[in-house]
Amino acid sequence: MLNGLLFAASHHVPGWVTAVFGAMLVGLILCLAFEEKLHAKKSVIAGLFAVACLFLASFWGLLPLDSVVIGSDELIVHEAVEGVAADYDGTQEEVVVPHVGEGDTEHGEVEALHVGGHRVHMPVYIPGVEWGVIAIILGSSLFVDVTSKSGLFTWIAIKVTKLSGGDPLRLLVFYGIMTVVFSAVLNNVTAMIIVGSLTAVSLAKLDRNENLLSFLLIEGLLTNIGGLLTLISSVPNIIVGSAANISFFEFFIKAAPYVVVTTVVTLWMGAKLCKIRSLETAEERAAAALQVANFDENDGIESWGFFWFGAAMLVLFILTIATTSVLPVVSDLEMGFVAIAFAMIMLLRYKHSADEFYRALDWDLIGFFIALFVVINVMEHAMVLEAIGVVLAKIIGLGETSGTAAVLLASAAFSSVTDNIPLAAMLSRILTSLGTQINAPPEAADPLWWAVIFGANLGGNLTPIGSASTLVAVTIMHRNKLTLSFAGFIKAAFPYAVAHIVLAVIYVLLFLG
Repeated sequence: MLNGLLFAASHHVPGWVTAVFGAMLVGLILCLAFEEKLHAKKSVIAGLFAVACLFLASFWGLLPLDSVVIGSDELIVHEAVEGVAADYDGTQEEVVVPHVGEGDTEHGEVEALHVGGHRVHMPVYIPGVEWGVIAIILGSSLFVDVTSKSGLFTWIAIKVTKLSGGDPLRLLVFYGIMTVVFSAVLNNVTAMIIVGSLTAVSLAKLDRNENLLSFLLIEGLLTNIGGLLTLISSVPNIIVGSAANISFFEFFIKAAPYVVVTTVVTLWMGAKLCKIRSLETAEERAAAALQVANFDENDGIESWGFFWFGAAMLVLFILTIATTSVLPVVSDLEMGFVAIAFAMIMLLRYKHSADEFYRALDWDLIGFFIALFVVINVMEHAMVLEAIGVVLAKIIGLGETSGTAAVLLASAAFSSVTDNIPLAAMLSRILTSLGTQINAPPEAADPLWWAVIFGANLGGNLTPIGSASTLVAVTIMHRNKLTLSFAGFIKAAFPYAVAHIVLAVIYVLLFLG
């Protein structure tokens, strides 16, 4: 994603061109809001906008259409050459010179050279896609689908249901806490896929499918709350936290109180707004207890060997995902590789019928994500995201209190309609520059750093495209024959999102300022 910003920054883009692409981004959002009236799938809508954006960007010369250098190390030299260059230790290395990163310094022209590696001709929209996210969705979905065949998720769902005594409110609390914890140690998408699957099973067992939509909505919102708990919970956390020199422990200590309070508020609001109540009379509780007592968690377990294998793989999957960033070798391959690797291991049991699981994948969701990433990548080249960054930079100048609150609100608003990863990266650079200008360390802008972190995460609760996990929640709803349109999601989620953001503003100003 950052490559697009670097390329765009080195080429002048007329303001009217940026305005055209900004209007196209608004058009995409409006079309998604009225997808039911358009009778079109999300993947088709986003795909058409991706095609139009790519065509116009190529027509106006906004895209880097040169070959791509891969498998190399970057070397900075002071002379643009191609062929052989001297490394810092005097050795000669063959280098490939990409035509990016040029600039003038007091030492003369500087260009980034790539030692080793090779050029490949790749369509410009391929590197624009966050393939790591796509791999996580594919791998996690396959892993959950295959593991569910072992009866493990049904077993867990019935155990949790029994623990709740069949009480809907208690079940909502249990699943809400589970969502936050999973989102803190896993990525939000994986957490939503696992918890959403368990929720559907539990409510079906209780004959309370009428509550499924409410449960999934609340869980989808809580994934972004849980994503604030640790430094590794989300990519914006990692980007901003690293730039601000926030340690893992410090991040957890400062974010945990907000996460705990907001989780409680969200569950309370969910119970009130969705009318999920505890069983009031002794007769209701007795009937629910009797119903739950008749549940057999061993139903659906065809092979205890496969059951325990699935349980062990689930625990190992969670631990591996949670520690991917520190594991040797695996850290370079990232979480998408982990998800696909575990899916392939589980598929060994069904190696002769694996195609059934492939057909069950939500290809509309995957297609939508790919097209959305392409659109956002073009927006970077068209300087739309850069324009957003300029606006936010002006907001920062409003003053410590007003500026911090405005940055959080603006970050939330922008991240609700666009990818929060490049937005977080852009704001990190702005805040770093701000500290440099006043000759102060990153900590000098501490409230602003936290404003960006909270805003980038919480903005995902405003719209279904604001975060991958909320989109997955809507997809699980549709898979269970529950309808919730783009506009319907905004209407249902808006009170929660407002509460989350207001609490964040108060918390950042009073306790992190």
